[in-house]
Amino acid sequence: MDNHNWIKLSQDTDTGIESIRAHFKGHAYAPHWHDSFLVGVTEQGVQQFDCRRVRHFSTPGKVFMLEPGEIHDGHAPTEDGFTYSMLYLDPQWMDREMHALFEDAPDNSQPGFADTLSQDLGLATSIYRAFHALHEGELRIVRQSAIDGLLGSLTNHLNWRKQAVFDPRLPLVAQVARDFLHAHVYEDIGLDDLARVCGVDRFRLTRAFKAAFGLAPHGYLIQLRLAKARQLLARGETPAQVACALGFADQSHLGRWFRRAYWLTPADYRKRCSILPD
Repeated sequence: MDNHNWIKLSQDTDTGIESIRAHFKGHAYAPHWHDSFLVGVTEQGVQQFDCRRVRHFSTPGKVFMLEPGEIHDGHAPTEDGFTYSMLYLDPQWMDREMHALFEDAPDNSQPGFADTLSQDLGLATSIYRAFHALHEGELRIVRQSAIDGLLGSLTNHLNWRKQAVFDPRLPLVAQVARDFLHAHVYEDIGLDDLARVCGVDRFRLTRAFKAAFGLAPHGYLIQLRLAKARQLLARGETPAQVACALGFADQSHLGRWFRRAYWLTPADYRKRCSILPD
């Protein structure tokens, strides 16, 4: 790992929330996505990232919020790099908690973030409190109170969206291809397979997919498999088992992609997020 970059991660056993504090200089990470809601605060430096087709600059005290599946990258445009604290919130947990908090939430709806960046000091404070309570393993009642405070602060930054099988803003061919990748994530999928399902040639498929999701189908599949790898590792499965299950050539192949995306080896991630013995 680059001596200038570091990452500290832990996982709350009650909620599954991951808390991450990290520092990067120069290039931080290539375009990718997560299957969680991400909420965090930039502590130091300038955190530059592209998301929702906009280049964002998060400076100390600013809050950044990302929804599951949103493509983003990371870069430090200044020599001193940037430091941030961040929480990964499971979508099902988030949906359940928010619907409990919003008794009048619209039917058949799901929460989403209205903006990617915010200067809401109250929200930033709530994120810090929740982060430290979870990351430092405070008493259960302290952790729960901090989480409730965070959820309350997030309510002012949510949009309620109708759940739909297809997003009318995106090409149908891209959505069909994405759904096929999710359904067959454990299989050795080829572009021909995707093209046949979508009823188009490989080239039209790739253009439509990249336009819709910011990644080519193969890149999206790798991100999807890495997200699945995190889940399996957190349950205690070994890197070798995960690599085999997800179609990576071997454990080293999984390790290269995993470290590139998360700056941790699969074994290190498993150790930090699993309560099972080795």
